[in-house]
Formats: sequence, C-alpha cells, structure tokens
Amino acid sequence: MDDVTEYLLVGNPNTGKTSLFNKLTKGNEHVGNWHGVTVEEKIGQYVYFDKQMRLVDLPGLYSLSTLSYEEGVARDYFYKFSEKRILLICDANNLARNLYLALNLIEYGCRLVIAVNNMDKVPKNKINYKKISEKFGVDFVSIDANKGYGLNELNEKLISVEKCKPLKYVQKFNLSKIKQEIASFFDKKKLDYFATKCLERDEYVIEKLPKETWEKVEEFLPKDSMEMVARARYEFIASAMESCVETTNVVYGQSKLDKIMMNKFLSLPIFLLLLMGVFYLTFFSIGKFLSDSLVQLVNLAGQPLLSWLSGIFGESSWIVSLLDTAIIDGIGTIFSFLPQVALLFLFLSILEDSGYLARVAFMFEDIFGKVGLSGKSVYTLLMGFGCSSSAILTARNMEDKNAKVKTALLTPYISCSAKFPLYLVIGGAFFGVNNIFYIMGLYLLGVILSIFMSYIFEKTVLKSKEQSFILEFPPYRMPSFKRVGKVLYENVKLFIQRVGTLLISMNVIVWILSNFTFKMHYVPSTQGSMLETLGKVIAPIFIPLGFGSWGVSSSILAGIIAKEVIITSIVMFNGINGKGDIVSSLTNHNNPVYFAGIPNVLSFLIFSSIYSPCVTTMAVLSKEIGKKWTWLGILIQLVVSYIVTLFFFNVFKAMESFGVTPVLMIILAFVVVLVSVFVVIDRLKKKKTCAFNCSACGKCHKR
Repeated sequence: MDDVTEYLLVGNPNTGKTSLFNKLTKGNEHVGNWHGVTVEEKIGQYVYFDKQMRLVDLPGLYSLSTLSYEEGVARDYFYKFSEKRILLICDANNLARNLYLALNLIEYGCRLVIAVNNMDKVPKNKINYKKISEKFGVDFVSIDANKGYGLNELNEKLISVEKCKPLKYVQKFNLSKIKQEIASFFDKKKLDYFATKCLERDEYVIEKLPKETWEKVEEFLPKDSMEMVARARYEFIASAMESCVETTNVVYGQSKLDKIMMNKFLSLPIFLLLLMGVFYLTFFSIGKFLSDSLVQLVNLAGQPLLSWLSGIFGESSWIVSLLDTAIIDGIGTIFSFLPQVALLFLFLSILEDSGYLARVAFMFEDIFGKVGLSGKSVYTLLMGFGCSSSAILTARNMEDKNAKVKTALLTPYISCSAKFPLYLVIGGAFFGVNNIFYIMGLYLLGVILSIFMSYIFEKTVLKSKEQSFILEFPPYRMPSFKRVGKVLYENVKLFIQRVGTLLISMNVIVWILSNFTFKMHYVPSTQGSMLETLGKVIAPIFIPLGFGSWGVSSSILAGIIAKEVIITSIVMFNGINGKGDIVSSLTNHNNPVYFAGIPNVLSFLIFSSIYSPCVTTMAVLSKEIGKKWTWLGILIQLVVSYIVTLFFFNVFKAMESFGVTPVLMIILAFVVVLVSVFVVIDRLKKKKTCAFNCSACGKCHKR
C-alpha cells in the first residue's frame, strides 16, 4: 500500500459533505445544516481494498469566485493542489444549484468525479446518470452519505478518473485578447479558465495581475460580462436538467409544519418555550436526578482515600486539606454538573439535526441585519451556549471584516456551559425550582446585550457592509441518534478533559493562594493568605454592586482563568462539601463568601455571567481579530457588566424595600427581560424574502 490516492472533497454547504467524510474515514467531525460548519481543511485516511486513500475535506463553497473566509480557504487549497483528484458532492434534491460549482471545476480542467447524494428520503428528482455523465463529460455516481450506499463505485471512479474535457459554451466567449494580456501571469494550459474569470471580474484573478494589466483587460470586457458568463452556465445547467432529470414542483425542505413554527406571531414564543423546556429537563428534572446521584458517587469514592491520609498525617494536615478541599470537593462539584452539560448538548444536537435550528437562524437574520450582522452570526452565538472559544472560530465565515469582529466580540456575552455550575449551585440553593426563570433571564439578558452592543458598534466604529446570507431549510426529520451520539460524546469528552487538566490545576493553585501567606506560612483559616490580601485590594470595587467581601472578589478574579473556577473557589473558601446548608454558608458574615440578601445574590450572578471572557477565549479572540480589538472588547465588556449589574442591583433593592418576595422578584425580572426581547425584536423586524414562495412565516414578499 505504498501508493496513496489523494483527493479533495468539495461541495456546497449542506450537501452532506462532512457526513461523507465521516463515513469514509470513520471520523467524528461536526455535521450541521449551517454555512461554515467546516472552516478549515480536514484530512482523513482510509483503505479501499488494497489501496490507501487520503481525503481532504474543504469548507463549503458555491463557486470558485468566493465571498466568505471559509470559501476562500477552499478556493486557495483547490488552486494549490488542483492536480489532485476532485470529488464534488451534490444534493440530489438541489442538483441544479449545486451544478454551478461543477461547471467552475470542469472549466478549470481538473480530474473530477461528481457524487449525487440521495440523503434524507428518496429524492424528488429522478436522474438519468448515464445521460448526465455524457452531457458534462464527467462521471456522476449515486450515493447515500449517511448510509454508505454507492461508496465502492465512487472509489472505483476516483481511482480511474481522467481530466475534464472543455465545455462548448466557453468557446463562445471572446477570450483571445484577454488571454494575450494575462498569458505571462498564469499557467498557459489554464488560460481559458482564467480569462473567463476575468470576465467574471474575480477578485482572486485581479489581485494576481499588475494594476496596469488589469486596466488593459477591463477595456476588453463587455459591461455585462459577469451576467454573460452566469447566463451561459445556467442555460447549460437548465438544458441538462431538462434532458437528464425528471423534476417535480415540490420545494425541497418546505413543510406544512412551518406554517406554525415560522409563523410571525408564534415563532418566537415557540422558540422560547422549547428553550425553557430544554432548560427544565436539563437543570431540574432528569438532570437534577443524575447530578445528585453522581455527587453521592464522587463523595463515596473519595472518602476511603481521605480517611487513609487522615490516619497517616492527621485531620489538620495541609495534605489532607488539599485533597479534601481542592480536589475531592472541588472536582466533585464540577463532575456533578456533567449530566447537565451532557443533556444540554444532547437536546441542542437533536434540535439541530431535526432541521429546526436552521429555521431559528432565518427567524433572527433580519433582526441581526438591522444591527450590522447576518444570519451567520446566529450560528456563532448559538454555539456560544456551549463554548465561547470554539464558537468564535465559526465567525471566520463572515465575508465582512467588521461583522466578523463584532460577532467575535459579542459571543462572550452569551452564557456558556462553563457558567452552568454557578447558576445551578448559587441560584438553585436560593431559589429552588424557580431558578429556571432566572437562568432563562440570564440567557436572554446575554442575547439582548449582544444585540444592543452590536447596534452601538454598528453606529460607531464597526459599521458593516451589506452581507449575503444563503440558508437552505433542510426538511424536518427524525434526528440520527448515531450522529447526535457522536456530538454528545465529543462534548462530554472535552468537558472531562478540562476537568482533568485545567480545573484540577486551578483548584490547587487557588487552594495554595488561599491557605498560604506571601511568606509561605500555612494558614488553614485563610486569614492573612495571599488570596485574601489580593481580594481585599479589589473588594471595594464591587461594594456598589452588593458583593464586597474578599472571597467573592477573589472568586471573580479566579473566574477569568475559567468560569467553572468561580464555583469551585466558593466551595473551597466556605468549605461547602455538599452535605451542609449552602444558603446558611453563603449568608454567614463570618465566611469569606457571603451575601447580605437576595438582591446581592442576583447581582453577583448577573455580573459573573457577563463580566469577562476566560483566558482561552481571550487567546482565540487575539488570534482571530487581533490584540487591539481583543483588549478593547474586554474593557468594554467589563464596563457594560458593571453598569448593567449596578442597575439591576438597585432595582432589586427597590423591590425588596417594597416587600417583594424573592420568587416574585425573579419572575418580575424575567418578565422585564422577556418583554425587552419582544420590544427589541419588534423594533428591528423588517420584511424579507426566503428560499421559497410560501405563506408559512408571513414574512415573504410575493414574487
């Protein structure tokens, strides 16, 4: 198996490209109905009989004249390695649109095989594969990327594939003068292709030519040269579809269910109810039962080791304290939230795989467009519910630089999974089942702040250009439990890895800082410790917000490393071991972490949810948008969090003075945030057109 057959996998977004990559290479790459799921090339290998196959999965693109970052990644990789075999995957139900990219590749003259993916259900289009192969001069193969049908034939075609033959319609373009001007700058065998790209006024080609050369070329170009090329391609595709494909008038992805789910009055309430249902099952129903069971298991597993060390070193030894407080209690607290993290990712994966989240992006696209973003930002912000650092990477697909910077800066305002432990322990202890309203309020508050800050950026320093947003509605379908299981496994594994590395290290560091003085004297009562000294320095800053103890200040400081550390620090400072009364511990003025009342608790949770991204997110921000914007964004976020928290703290104090109960206080705050959401959305709404002419959502212009 010395010889390796290497080929590039290309295609439009949402054609099953990554599903095919996973099926062939046994990979676990994320699959989704989103433009920009793949933002950089991925390489996998597999064996077909006695042949070694290497597959490079490129980001989705619609043509070789690109708009967005990930399309540019695919184009540049293609030009660099265009001598390799090319596999183009098309969706049988959207074949006409997918074939536009096929013509780009054929014009280039590469070795191309086209795989027609019959995914979801039996396709509405009936294709004559022999006839269409003859029409395009390349092999068409029918496959099912999810079930693995047709892959043997596909591999055979890839191994024996030959270069594409020129298409007749290209010969109708008047390219002779253009080729003369550009001959010294491009491969002579590809002059027809690059001359055609000049007709399209392709930015890549323009950048490769000297300015004076391009100015000469422009003199030969008809005013409608771009439309002329597009018209020739679409006429060729229409001819092929008419002679080789039996089509129906059924629009792929259209569903009667959209009349309800996308209704202009019902869509947002349905979305919020679904989100609340997910949170209830995650945090209070199934999730709480699994969490309590895991806590008991962790405590039971740690007690024998703790008892053994206590017998050797004594119960007051710093070694026993380190093991008990920093490791068993701290990591036990984090592990107790593993069920919630797993359930949240499970439900979000089901919603995505069912086709619903693509519609959520459509629902919010016009709202985001009003504040200088696009529907692509919806995906990034939804990803932010899981992890801010990985979500920011998806902002690469913004074609406008300012929109990319804004989307990246707004993502940390969204409550990520690392903040779950804080909401559940503190909020759950004080508010019980009513904590669901507060959790929903915190999530909605993050969304409202992100929209508001985007509006501020749009009107000041980061004005965006008009952006394209192409989104296909996949059909509603039963989720693939195998695919959902892979996503769940990867996210749970990532969570456990973080617990086993960063959080253990940080717990130990926080324990050392809170149990040793600057002269390295052991102080088990934390009095005079390094962390107490540092905490007291910054504590006055937070007094106006209602939490001015050194323990609270220190936990906030530690949370910059990772948000999970906030709760483990509180557990460590107050010696909470899961058996005592958490409320009594957090309201005791003698403890390092205490709150004087319900408004103080609510204020602390609000500030902790939005005050700063973690260091991992900071590093990703710096890499993606630069140090200047990263530090400016952090400073702005700190100021915004302080102002917002100060406002809510005073509102809660006023409520308390009027005798409002804690439960009613939370519900009123939730209603205020919820009403704010509806008001903002109502003010930002505008009419739009969608992929098909229907009456489902009531927002379409009649065409």
